[in-house]
Amino acid sequence: MSTHRYADYEDDYEDYEDSTDVLDERPRRGGAHVVSALGGLVLTPVALGLLSWGGLRQQQLIQATLSTNRDPLGIALLAGGAILLLVVAALGALSAVGPILGGLIYGVLPGVAAMAVPEWGFRLVNLMPKSDIAYGVMDFLFIGGLLGVGFLLVGSGLANALVRRRRES
Repeated sequence: MSTHRYADYEDDYEDYEDSTDVLDERPRRGGAHVVSALGGLVLTPVALGLLSWGGLRQQQLIQATLSTNRDPLGIALLAGGAILLLVVAALGALSAVGPILGGLIYGVLPGVAAMAVPEWGFRLVNLMPKSDIAYGVMDFLFIGGLLGVGFLLVGSGLANALVRRRRES
């Protein structure tokens, strides 16, 4: 006779010996990865462009007039960019791929490149058509805004992946 306290209940646990059944039941997540990746790759640069342009408008207004006047379009652009970044981060609930890709490609890599070799930052911005958005992006790049947003998106994606992994185990 076994001394283990569950030895008498061996018959109750025979169904769980084959773990391949559990693996077969895991849902396919290919569609979620594609939607999240496309959202991260498309929405992140739009959001960063809106934030950069809105920030530039606010900065120019305040510096040019030395007043506290408000620019409704600048505020709307900032709000729109922030909301789009929130959407990108929320796409991490589907798959962590979107926020991580968007954060790395449009935030971390350009930010690190501009810090390491500032000429690369100028070359990156010169790839954009000359506009207020390009000047806003240049400002945002060299003050570290792109780097910070990139790390936050990557962190959001990693946090979502860790939470999902804990729930599945």
